[in-house]
Order: sequence, then structure tokens, then C-alpha cells
Amino acid sequence: MKVHIYTDGACSGNPGKGGYGIIMEWIGKSYRKEFLQGYRKTTNNRMELLAVIVALEQLKKESLEVTIFSDSKYVVDAVEKGWVFNWVKKGFKGKKNIDLWKRFLKIYPKHNIKFQWIKGHDNHSQNERCDTLAVEASQQNNLLIDEGFESSLNQQKGEIDFK
Repeated sequence: MKVHIYTDGACSGNPGKGGYGIIMEWIGKSYRKEFLQGYRKTTNNRMELLAVIVALEQLKKESLEVTIFSDSKYVVDAVEKGWVFNWVKKGFKGKKNIDLWKRFLKIYPKHNIKFQWIKGHDNHSQNERCDTLAVEASQQNNLLIDEGFESSLNQQKGEIDFK
């Protein structure tokens, strides 16, 4: 079974209000599903990566052939060039978004995943739709809290997180 996943992240300010958009399509079936979610304070890279994670978490079966189309060089290169696996070996020293990368690495082995970079804002219909969804999500009321991002900001400010 093959699945195509299209993702995009958006952020108004970086950091700022952000969101992601996802389109999932089963190849050979008439299945197409869209997802979006917004956050009150986050970064573009976090939204790009979170879109991939959320999409993969939606898959109910394992060992699927999954192609993820993303305009994020950060995400695509980190996986396809093996950077993230070296980051793990080095304990993610000096890296950002560790919480999300660890979440990604828990689901990554469950499928046969390949990434394909696509140029953003280049009239690719699914990418353009994902961008629209991501922007729409970032502009919604009742935005979620990006716990990983906001707790790291508090730690940088010297605030103690008592969770």
C-alpha cells in the first residue's frame, strides 16, 4: 500500500503564530484527507517538522510505502542526508527541535519512508493547498500551545518549569 503525504508549515513572524497543513492520498484509491492545526507561538521549522509527524501518526497500518513531499530543506535534508541519525549519536548537542525529532524517530521505523523536496510556491497544487491550510491554521482563534517551543523559551529565560 502506498501513501503520498504533502506537508507545509507557516509562521507569521519567526517565532510567531504558526500552523501546519497536510494532505494525505492513498495511491490507487479515492482517499484524500486534509489536516491543519495552529499554534500561538512557534517557528516555521517546527511547523514543517510537526506536519510530517502528525501525518505519519495518522497512519493506522504499519509497513506502508510512504512518500512525503515537502518544501522544507530542513526536514527533507535532515532525513534523506542522514543528519538526524548523526544528531542522535551526538545526543542532539546544539540542535533545535529535539522534542519533535525524537517524536519523529519513534514513528519513522514503522514505515518505508522517502522524502521528496518540492519547490514551494511553484504552482504545485498539493503544496499550494498545504500552504493555504497552514496559513489558515495559524490565523484561527484558540491556537494551541507549542509546549516544546514555549518551555524551551522559558528555560532560556531562566524560568523554571514545574510540570
